[in-house]
Order: sequence, then structure tokens, then C-alpha cells
Amino acid sequence: MDNKILGLHHITAIADNAKRNFDFYTKVLGLRLVKKTVNFDDPGTYHFYFGNEQGEPGTILTFFPWEGIGKGTHGAGMATHIGYAVPEGSLAFWKNHLTENNVSFEEGEIFGEKLISFNDPDGLQIQFIEPKHKDNRSVWTTAEIDSENALKGFHNITLSLKKADPTLKVLTDILGYSVQNQDNNRYRLITDSIDTANIVDIIEDGNLPFGRNTGGTNHHVAFRVKDDNVLMDYREKVLSAGLDITPKIDRDYFFSLYFREPGGVLFEIATDNPGFTVDEPLATLGTALKLPKQYESYRSQIEKELPKID
Repeated sequence: MDNKILGLHHITAIADNAKRNFDFYTKVLGLRLVKKTVNFDDPGTYHFYFGNEQGEPGTILTFFPWEGIGKGTHGAGMATHIGYAVPEGSLAFWKNHLTENNVSFEEGEIFGEKLISFNDPDGLQIQFIEPKHKDNRSVWTTAEIDSENALKGFHNITLSLKKADPTLKVLTDILGYSVQNQDNNRYRLITDSIDTANIVDIIEDGNLPFGRNTGGTNHHVAFRVKDDNVLMDYREKVLSAGLDITPKIDRDYFFSLYFREPGGVLFEIATDNPGFTVDEPLATLGTALKLPKQYESYRSQIEKELPKID
């Protein structure tokens, strides 16, 4: 399995306000801020990483909180719904907890799995799902959210597309997923290389307008590989399929490749190595501002520009 895609690595989205984003994901949803850094291309903007205690691949939701960017629109050519696995029987807790925090939700079921759907403060679409199969991942707990209810990490990501077939071909022929189920215009794909964060859903709707990628929308979806040797194998596979892909990029906590699949969604392939403890110990992850080395000499200026979140 070491040379396969190991499910989802992380998902990156856009927010409109850093403090509001930080407060919602750490205080309302109870995730750990495992890394506080800046956008590689815009060091005046934070890059937040929220996840479990260790920041394990498959648990990490990251944000570019561009202040005042405004609200985007969900649509075709985008990842439109982020699904988190929650412990069996915990949906009652979450319905009460969200209500107490003035977050409205809807109840539903997809492929036999019960869920609730809601939006974050920017309009990002989140789903909490009770998986059919037990999820034994470790969790991050808070004073209000204990281990019986805390988020396990990703269950799935949903892509909304005008045509499913070209993207299905990428997922199956290149990334090693297989179609597990179909319900009308919804497809469920799964990789058997891991048993969590291993699902991609596709909604096909030829009439769906294209989305606008600003606040409250997903920026890209990252798939997980063991290391940069496997990463470069996948680069050759993507190139052989006739798709453009970037050179290997060092993101400090993982190595990455980016390519846009035919349906319009930006895909990333990211490595497990070196991980989030490469520049700060596990006990204090996310507490200090960590800068890419090219920006370290500008630290004082960057710290003055960044909005206060504490």
C-alpha cells in the first residue's frame, strides 16, 4: 500500500476574517490549531491548519483567511461539501451544540449514513457524518467537546461537476479510486489503501453554474502519499495522462504537486513527511507564528500586518 494514494491529506478553503475563522473552528467545532503560518504567496495573510492533536493527514482543514475578500458562491468545478466523521451516537450532541452557538443545520442521509449539514460563518458547507464503519482515529478534545463527541477527521469530500466522467477517469485510472456506489447523479468512490478519509463523492449536474472561488469556498483538495518518492511517481502518471502538473514544491510540512482535473477542481498530492512537528514540539503545536524561511527576515513587519486572533 506504500506506493498508493492513502486517501485525503488535507483540504484548503478561503475565509473572509481570520479571528472569526479561528474562533469557529477551535471554539465551536473543537479542532486544534496545529500550525499558524502564512500564505507562501501572500505573507500578509495567515495560513491556518486545524486538525487533531498530531495534525495527522486526513484530519487537516486549512484556511487562507483573506480579510474582506467577500463571500464566494458554490458551483460546478469545485469541491463543495466537506464531510467529517463523528462518533456513533454523537449527532444529538452536535445538534444541541450547534444550536447553542446559533448555527442552523439540516438533517439528512447519504448512502445510508446519517448526517447533519451546516455552513461555517463564511458559508463553507460542512457535513458531520456517522460512518457505517467504526473510526478509531485519535481526537482532540476541549472543555466542551469530549472524546465521545469530538471530530475524528475527514470522512469524505464532495465534488460538484457538470460532467462526472472525466473526473471519474482521473480518480480511478490515476489515483486508484473505485466506484463503490451510485444514486442517480451522485457517485461514491473509495480507495481501499486506508480505511478513513478515503471517500470522494461526485455530484453531476450539467445545469449547475460555475462557482466563484472566494470566501466560504474550497480552494483545493489534497490527496495523501507516503513520501516524495511516491509523490514523483504520481507526477509521471499525471503527465502520462496528458494533464499539466507543477514541479515538486516544498511546503515545509509536506511536499506537494498541483494539477487541475478536467472538471475544474484543483487537486494536490501531498506527502506525510516531514509533518508538523518539524519546527515545534507536539505539546505546543500552533502556538507560535511559523514563517517560511524566505520570510523570516521580515518577521517584525509581517507580525504587524497580520490581524490579531487572540
